[in-house]
Amino acid sequence: MKRRLLLLGTLLVSVVFVSAQVSVTVDPRSEKGTISPYIYGQFIEHLGRCIYGGLWAEMLEDRKFYYPVADQYAPWGTASDAQWKAGEFKHLAASPWRVIGNPGSVSMDRKAPYTGAHTPVATVSANQPAGIGQPMLTIEKGRQYQGYVALRGENFKGKITGRVVSPDGKTLFETDFNFITEKYVTYTFSFTAKSSAEPAELQITGNGNGRFWIGTVSLMPADNLKGWRRDVVALLKELNAPVYRWPGGNFVSGYNWRDGIGPRDLRPPRKNPAWTGIEPNDVGIHEYMELMEMIGAEPFIAVNTGLGTVQEVAEEVQYCNGPADSPQGVLRAQNGHPEPYRVKWWAVVNEMYGNWQLGHMPLSEYIKKHNRVAETMRAVDPTICLIGVGSTGEWSRTMLKECSDYMELLSEHIYSKDLPDVTAHTRQLAGQIRRKAAEHRKYMQEIPGVAPKNIRIAMDEWNYWYGDYRYGELGVRYHLKDALGVATGLHEFFRNNDVYFMANYAQTVNVIGCIKTTPTTAFWDATGLPLKLYRKEFGTIPVSATGETGNLDLFAAKTADGKAVTLAVVNPTGTAVTLKLQLKNGKLPRKAAGWIIAGDDPEMYNSEKDQENLTIRKQTAQKLPEGITIPAWSISVYKITL
Repeated sequence: MKRRLLLLGTLLVSVVFVSAQVSVTVDPRSEKGTISPYIYGQFIEHLGRCIYGGLWAEMLEDRKFYYPVADQYAPWGTASDAQWKAGEFKHLAASPWRVIGNPGSVSMDRKAPYTGAHTPVATVSANQPAGIGQPMLTIEKGRQYQGYVALRGENFKGKITGRVVSPDGKTLFETDFNFITEKYVTYTFSFTAKSSAEPAELQITGNGNGRFWIGTVSLMPADNLKGWRRDVVALLKELNAPVYRWPGGNFVSGYNWRDGIGPRDLRPPRKNPAWTGIEPNDVGIHEYMELMEMIGAEPFIAVNTGLGTVQEVAEEVQYCNGPADSPQGVLRAQNGHPEPYRVKWWAVVNEMYGNWQLGHMPLSEYIKKHNRVAETMRAVDPTICLIGVGSTGEWSRTMLKECSDYMELLSEHIYSKDLPDVTAHTRQLAGQIRRKAAEHRKYMQEIPGVAPKNIRIAMDEWNYWYGDYRYGELGVRYHLKDALGVATGLHEFFRNNDVYFMANYAQTVNVIGCIKTTPTTAFWDATGLPLKLYRKEFGTIPVSATGETGNLDLFAAKTADGKAVTLAVVNPTGTAVTLKLQLKNGKLPRKAAGWIIAGDDPEMYNSEKDQENLTIRKQTAQKLPEGITIPAWSISVYKITL
């Protein structure tokens, strides 16, 4: 049954209430601190289809041949996340390249690989062409594509051909690469697809005699932005997050940042140290910084103090922030960026309190390592701000007691699962945010000398995490009820603005993401809608909104210029409510501009086939003093001119 969206002109309030009416008084003069813009931060990790298969435009899997190309073609494996009781998900477990030609015609050169551990070599003879193909591409009619292949030969006489073939064998594109030499040459190609095909196959084959090596291959849509997907970048600009945490997450504790610099094709592919699949190292510091520049966000880099060394971390800071004549600054300049990046925000690793974290160690040992790392990082650049690893309880308390001189913020992480009761489900994130704020205030009071340092929380991972992995590893689908919970969570961050300085929704794309992608499209998942709406329209100066609100979760804030009050209301119930609004020391206008996210079923969701089942709809609240109807299962935001 197709679910329909209810478009009701109402105000920002959400509630399931026995009464048909609630009353709220807003006092524009009762200012309560300021909402930090960093509350709207995001987090991207080298995991699943967040970066590769999501943000990054590369269409080929394993383009640098981490896996050996074998006669037996069986690229996919299945796995499941038992901890989160998720269904199985598909992941790359062997080479995605199949052998074209006789068995044994493709081998792997391990003595002088182009990059990584080995490089495929094809042996051709008269009337016996050989090569490789990757039959898992999605090609769109009329779309332009660009690619390249690095080739060399040995006693090779003949020609090498690149082609794209549809499932029925129709050639969509073909070109020859001539003059094959004993040294690698990179051959570029481009084409406009004559027709659509899925799965299409990219083939690199040779005819003639001799052997040829395939160093690396690449294929991207021609409209990519420095390697990033244009459609995803457009959504990131709409999201307008002020800061992005990268590259992990669990990933960072096994990541060497040097693998991600230098010529992209020569960066070695690795096994992902924390998750399934491989890490091609196509996205490193320079690519990440280019993305931040494109979308107008600040970088927030996590460093490896898990398996990494203090020296590696110090050199990474110098690589990013050191002058062009410093040792790492010289290397940065050689790689194309003479000017320092001036990265301000640095996370000192991730979740070191957990035994799942690479390099995990007892708390008594970790506090020493944190302080040692922090001292070394600040010696390189005294202006940076450090975020330490926190987890409420003994870990956070000890970090504040022993490391408060070596960090500016303390991180916390929260995730919530599914609950059958919708109202209870929507309140989970807010409850955890509230409890962690209370614990943090307690530490501030109890630990001598910490309160004056005002070390606030960076909730640099927070989200719902449950359900089947439909969009790759951790690629869960979100529903209207999750959007209601994210909005309620934002309200709780606002209420506790004395404690929370930063929050980073985890993660942005596909992996428990607010944006989902297919090979050809990108769209908003349910949780992305409140994040975008509040960032764009909600005020920054909290003011009191008091009254009997029932099950509604309501928050008010003035705009920065003081000319309007924004009111946000979440109704997590199946009952519409009339909101009677009063303005203390002022008179309400007759109407107000507003926006609403609502539906007739809390399980509603967006998909690649129905990308606007849930949307943000612009509304106008009419006859404001008489009362506004807050529909069931809704998020409403209104801007009331003072």
